[in-house]
Amino acid sequence: MRLTNEMIEAAISGFEAQKVRIDDQIAELRSMLSGSPAAGAVTSVNGRKRRKFSPEAVQRMREAQQRRWAKARGESAPAKAAGVSKPKKKRRLSAEGRKRIIEALKKRWAAKKAAGTSGEQPAKKAARKKSGVPKVA
Repeated sequence: MRLTNEMIEAAISGFEAQKVRIDDQIAELRSMLSGSPAAGAVTSVNGRKRRKFSPEAVQRMREAQQRRWAKARGESAPAKAAGVSKPKKKRRLSAEGRKRIIEALKKRWAAKKAAGTSGEQPAKKAARKKSGVPKVA
């Protein structure tokens, strides 16, 4: 039996597909051993690295696909899983809280001004002016 180029190319593509499948299985087993994703990225047939998704992203994609299929079948969409939650709302400062902060700041500044009414400058500023060193912004 004589092998043609088409037969050889078909054999090569089949073996490459098997190699990819075996590499995927090896990576999966390694991740089971270490408890984390495999160190070496799994490559596809064309040699590019596959993208890894977080478990949360995979869960969101799974739920979205289930909703799409349910819509196509005319069913109601399944409820969201309890593990994936919405981000927390941003907390807002109330008007009362803002007033309290402003009052406390005014009280603090008044006490600071009352303590330093002698009119003297702090030591660093006075020393800088005497030495003639220009102020650096």
